[in-house]
Amino acid sequence: METDKAGLLSTDVRHLDMKTFDFVSLIEAMEGTAFQARNTARAAKIYNQMLADEQCGVILCLAGSLVSAGLKKIFVDMIENNMVDMIVSTGANIVDQDFFEALGFKHYQGSPRLDDIKLQSLAIDRIYDTLIDEDQLRICDDTIRDIANSLPPKPYSSREFIREMGRYLEKNAKNNESIVLSAYQKGVPIFVPAFSDCSAGFGLIMHQIERPEKHVSIDSVKDFRELTQLKIHANETGLLMVGGGVPKNFAQDVVVAAELLGADVPLHKYAIQITVADERDGGLSGSTLREACSWGKVSVVHEQMVYSEATLALPMIAGYAYGKGAWRTRKGRAFNQFFATTAVAERTPA
Repeated sequence: METDKAGLLSTDVRHLDMKTFDFVSLIEAMEGTAFQARNTARAAKIYNQMLADEQCGVILCLAGSLVSAGLKKIFVDMIENNMVDMIVSTGANIVDQDFFEALGFKHYQGSPRLDDIKLQSLAIDRIYDTLIDEDQLRICDDTIRDIANSLPPKPYSSREFIREMGRYLEKNAKNNESIVLSAYQKGVPIFVPAFSDCSAGFGLIMHQIERPEKHVSIDSVKDFRELTQLKIHANETGLLMVGGGVPKNFAQDVVVAAELLGADVPLHKYAIQITVADERDGGLSGSTLREACSWGKVSVVHEQMVYSEATLALPMIAGYAYGKGAWRTRKGRAFNQFFATTAVAERTPA
């Protein structure tokens, strides 16, 4: 086995293309089986039902190390083909992984049995069996700082800042296959509620230290308010949640927030979660969608938990919906435009 840095970072992760497989036949066969195969089949059909529902806005939630694991192209295709209207994600997927690759860098295949002390000495970071060049991640940090330096100093929602990241990539990307870039071009808002918990945090720290008096900051309450506004605007919504954590809770909570603002909004009409977390410890990532119903967040008519690792279940669920083709007649919502229109309305005298 190679032990120098160049040797360890020699086999890149290849992103799966869901368009090249017949997931429809597979899912329809799995529907007649049991356990998580049948749950996966039911989830795939619910997702396709979301896409066929003309009144439904689709919220994609991303937690876990998904882009580094080879799922980026699936998410890009979902954006490009109007299969998702809003994204709520961890910072790692959006910044350290997707934006990082758009800058021209890669993730590499490794092994969980590598010597981590040796990796640390070589400035190689490990995510289970994938590897990242830490020196390249520092360039990602620096780029986030440079974007912040270019903006008027004020609080931004993560959606607003990520839109600026997309604007940057439109001119500077070295790899155009990017969630951030595609979302920017399609007007799909991306929210990262814990934005500082990734390379963005390092970049913004440097920015604020360099500009202590006038600097950019991220307003997490504005994030919550904006996603709540989109729930009110969209009304009918469905959730496709990959993993759990903050994105799951953030997306579910907007129903309650909308009600507290006096809006008469329905529970999330559809809900799917792919997870390996256990519900018995009371943690959010494993809590069932039926439990979320007790909180007034999710309807239980069209809901499905899939207890599976995401790299197995997501390609089948998204690939089935792509193969069925409901997206072909589905119009993109371009919800980022909603905020531009709202801002104009707020500035216009009565």
